[in-house]
Amino acid sequence: MATASLPIRQEPRISAGLPRVGEFMRWSVDHKIIGVQYMVVALSFFFIGGILAMLMRWELLTPDVDFFGDGAVYNSAMTMHGTIMIFLWVIPMIGAMGNYVVPLQIGARDMAFPWLNAFAFWIIPPAGILMLLGWLVGPAEAGWTSYPPLSLLGHDGQLLWAVSLHLLGISSILGAINFIVTILNMRPEGMPLFRMPLLCWAVLATALIIVLATPFLAGALTLLILDMVAGTSFFIAAQGGDVLLWQNVFWFYSHPAVYIMVLPSMGIISEVLSVHSRKPVFGYRMIALSSMSIALVGFTVWAHHMFTSLTPELRIPFMITSMIIAVPTGIKIFSWLATIWGGKIHFTSAMNFALGFLSLFLIGGLTGVIVGSVPVDIHLHDTYFVVSHFHFTLYGGGVMGLFAGVYHWWPKITGRMLNEGLGRWHFWLTFIGFLWTFLPQQIAGMMGMPRRVATYDPSLLIYNQLSSLGAFVLGASALFFFYNLGWSLARGRVAGGNPWRALTLEWATTSPPPPLNFYEDPVPYPNPYGYGSDAAREYLDEQQRRFPAALEAPTDEGSTSASLATQPAGTSAGSSAGTSAGQQQ
Repeated sequence: MATASLPIRQEPRISAGLPRVGEFMRWSVDHKIIGVQYMVVALSFFFIGGILAMLMRWELLTPDVDFFGDGAVYNSAMTMHGTIMIFLWVIPMIGAMGNYVVPLQIGARDMAFPWLNAFAFWIIPPAGILMLLGWLVGPAEAGWTSYPPLSLLGHDGQLLWAVSLHLLGISSILGAINFIVTILNMRPEGMPLFRMPLLCWAVLATALIIVLATPFLAGALTLLILDMVAGTSFFIAAQGGDVLLWQNVFWFYSHPAVYIMVLPSMGIISEVLSVHSRKPVFGYRMIALSSMSIALVGFTVWAHHMFTSLTPELRIPFMITSMIIAVPTGIKIFSWLATIWGGKIHFTSAMNFALGFLSLFLIGGLTGVIVGSVPVDIHLHDTYFVVSHFHFTLYGGGVMGLFAGVYHWWPKITGRMLNEGLGRWHFWLTFIGFLWTFLPQQIAGMMGMPRRVATYDPSLLIYNQLSSLGAFVLGASALFFFYNLGWSLARGRVAGGNPWRALTLEWATTSPPPPLNFYEDPVPYPNPYGYGSDAAREYLDEQQRRFPAALEAPTDEGSTSASLATQPAGTSAGSSAGTSAGQQQ
């Protein structure tokens, strides 16, 4: 285990705050700037993907095709929505959280390969633009479904879609290699693996999945491209190909990809629940090892997406593995509940989203067990019940966790607090809008409504109208989120080095951190979740003296904001429920 080489002790100066907008448009190898670049790109595509979702739900307000004018156009919009949300929103946002926080948590001055880190990011914007251009190439009548080989081959837009995914996969693999090397080799003395923050364990498990699984997606896309441009017939049954080959290779990546999108949020939840309930994490080792277990078992369950395609004798083994993978997830759920039990819970926006994650992801897990059962899945396969289950897992789980992470680490990233009042509006509209959207879809799915179609039986009208109204509420919630980010940058209170009085290393420096993160070699606290002890209080009080809220870096004009420096470190403007840092420990 190598010790991170850091600069000699310096006196903390004013935290520099966020760089100017132009700083994010240039090449940089600083992991913090790269993390913010990931975030800006991810949030931009989140907006685009959300607009597509609103258009789809507008179409489904009636049983007939009236908005898109053609079912194939609707299908293309659906595929773009799903692809953008997964590959250009959730996964890059995970990259944002990981790039900014993980090196700080392990006391490193940067990622192991800074240049490679920047290169992995700069693949994403052109790949995203290429994907959008592919959608505009048309003709939409060629159709994109979840199984591209079943649509007409040779479609230029589909070709660009496949090339774009290839590029995004390369970016993921390069980033994952960087995370593995960084976490395993750049921890400081005093931080063995089992004293490492749980977010780092989750990112490590995620990176291993990416390195092992993403090449299979690349292989599938390569065969698809060859079928379209080179005249091969890997997937064309009429010419001797095998359509099930695509399904197998596609799902061998795509089911582990679910954990690529959820495991980092699980790591975020472990951090947020402990800090905002002032309780040590219950079952630290079991949570850490369950992340690695999910990474391993996740490769054995892909064929439960193919129960209607498999021969009967192959269904039972995959049903069993689909049930087994619920065990490490259950370990996490019960450990998180034990963590907050009896704790001094502070209902900050970060905590609200973490608790929302617990409830919504639990529903996603339970419905996963349902569709993992062969007799039930035969009936529910390719219905809106599966759409609902998928969103409970990835939005109710992955995205809610990412929102919790943004509210938790935004003060560290920007040096400013978010508005807790706006945060509560964002949370409750998200939570209510989400349930309003996807619970009716479960009923419609059980009644037989198929997914990927723009028309449906009029008897299902009420469920679709309810779902669409809920989707509009869910979409409106994002406006509060984006407004809160802008409000914080313009008017947010100075955060100080450690507004939450947390024990992990990212809080043992200014907010934002200096170019090399720390002013001296970082010394990790022996227990990153050891809240409640006198030693922890003394450690946190010393941090408060070194990095108070009044510590602010000089601007180019040499001025400071004295009025902001007088605000309590742990509150947000406009929030009546904020708690000061001194009250939290």
